[in-house]
Parts: sequence; C-alpha cells; structure tokens
Amino acid sequence: MDHSDQPATDHHAPPTATWTVAAQATLHCLTGCAIGEVLGMVIGTAAGLSNFTTVVLSVVLAFVFGYGLTMRGVLRAGVGFRDALKVALAADTVSIAVMEVMDNAVVVLVPGAMDAGLTSWLFWASLAGSLVVAFVVTTPVNKWLISRGKGHAVVHQYHH
Repeated sequence: MDHSDQPATDHHAPPTATWTVAAQATLHCLTGCAIGEVLGMVIGTAAGLSNFTTVVLSVVLAFVFGYGLTMRGVLRAGVGFRDALKVALAADTVSIAVMEVMDNAVVVLVPGAMDAGLTSWLFWASLAGSLVVAFVVTTPVNKWLISRGKGHAVVHQYHH
C-alpha cells in the first residue's frame, strides 16, 4: 500500500504561535527569571553590595534559574545533560535576556528603589512592577519566536 498520499503525523509539531501559548511560555520563563532576579536583589541589598554588583548578581541568577527550570523538564523527558543544556540555551536565551533588560531597567530607573532596603514597600513594589513590565514586553517576543519554530517551540517536543 502506498502511503505517500497519507498526511504525515508529527507528534512533535511546534506549538501554534497564539497569544495564549506565548503568554504560557513567557510565564514559564518568568518563573525562573523571577526566582533569580528576586534572590539576587535580596542578596545584593542585604549584603550592601553596590547597585551594579546587585544587578549583575540578579542577572546571573535569573539565567541560572531560568535555564535550570527548562532543563529540569527536558531532563525528565530522558534527554542527557549536555543536550538538555543546549535545548535550554536555544529555548530561553532571548526571552531571559529581554526580561532581564526590562526588569532591571525598571528597578534601576525607579528613584530610590535600589537603595530602599528590604523592608521598604518601594523596593518590593518596584521589583514586582519590573516583573510585570518584563512579562508584557517579552510576550510578543516569545510569540514571534514561537511562530518561527524558535524559543519555547524548541522545548515543546519534550512536554508530556
């Protein structure tokens, strides 16, 4: 029997680039970024580090936690560590970078936020607001990436 006229069934087709899919991808990425970002800001502020050092620490931790959360799911799918790292780098680098530029810009630009201290509403409000701004700006970026089979679309085949 000739199957050439049969439609191919690809169980790992990339997701359709809807706003819902883009928002879900952004929330997934934002989770890791937020953990690292908040942890870096808290550590840097509590330790009395300079604003620059605090921002660098936050960015590094955001990438570590962002990649780590993606790798966790890919590793669970049975992929080896090295390949899981490659998937995470391909899936999350642009999204995390955009988020980090946005959320750190907001926190740095809010007058007094970086120097407000851990008990200040200004510190926490600016940090929360920065994550909202990062989500809003990054969602269209992720939609664009997914529509081209990049970004979160790279991870889609490992979701169960």
